[in-house]
Amino acid sequence: MTISSSLLRAGALSLTLLSCFSSLPVAAQAPAASTIIAPGATPRLVSRQFSFTEGPAVDKAGNVFFTDQPNNKIWKYSTDGQLSVFLEPAGRSNGLYFDRKGNLLACADEHNQLWSIAPDGKVTVLLKDVQGRTFNGPNDLWVQPKPGGLYFTDPYYQRPYWTRQQPDAALGGQHVYHLPAGAAQPVVADDKLQQPNGIIGTPDGKRLYVADIGANKTYRYDIALDGRLLNRQLFVEQGSDGMTIDSQGNVYLTGNGVTVYNPAGRKIEQIAIPEKWTANVCFGGKKRDVLFITASEAVYVLPMRVRGGR
Repeated sequence: MTISSSLLRAGALSLTLLSCFSSLPVAAQAPAASTIIAPGATPRLVSRQFSFTEGPAVDKAGNVFFTDQPNNKIWKYSTDGQLSVFLEPAGRSNGLYFDRKGNLLACADEHNQLWSIAPDGKVTVLLKDVQGRTFNGPNDLWVQPKPGGLYFTDPYYQRPYWTRQQPDAALGGQHVYHLPAGAAQPVVADDKLQQPNGIIGTPDGKRLYVADIGANKTYRYDIALDGRLLNRQLFVEQGSDGMTIDSQGNVYLTGNGVTVYNPAGRKIEQIAIPEKWTANVCFGGKKRDVLFITASEAVYVLPMRVRGGR
């Protein structure tokens, strides 16, 4: 079978053109759009007038309350973007969380207590000790939707306003505690962590995440009907100061900016914050679709595709 010379020349030309095109540089692909951050959004500075911001918590209307612990204040960031002081003095409050009745619960570590703060600012001391022993320093907390008990971490960080210089050895370490609804005293929920800090639960109240910042790990637990923590599993090899969760079950850890992991423990986002330390985070706004970030002397907001998990 004979191939015509014209066909041979056409084939050679095609090969030449193909070789030329294959040698051209390939255009860089645009980075994939974030599945959780609003299109084109970046963290926006709200204010840098604080000493150290912590403990953001959102009320039913979407307003965010947070602490400036060194200055002994609790601030309010309203849904219309206004800042105001909610409570001063504030018991050197650190972590905050709202209960179902609209009271703001606070880890008030000036005297190592747990407070309940009514909307009008009236303070009720929920816990002042554990079996007569002074807590290390309640740090962060989460309220279970039902039956309404709360979990809190009790690490030891020496404060300049304390007279004591060491923890009470009788406590036996730095623990996670559970205060059942209606109970007068908490029970130890986990005593195997080095330095528990950040804590958050799922909206259905069935799982709890606790960061062991001392061991640089975050664990996941199942919550039994009686409130006990069961089946502790390593979630990720990263600790955290504070944390939150979104409606998709993604977990947000803090420290070097905000690191986001999906429910399987796979990293899906790193949100850079231009501050030396990012302490805590929560979802705020009328639709719970704004990430509110406390970072050292500043606070930031970031519009999101996803909403908060509560």
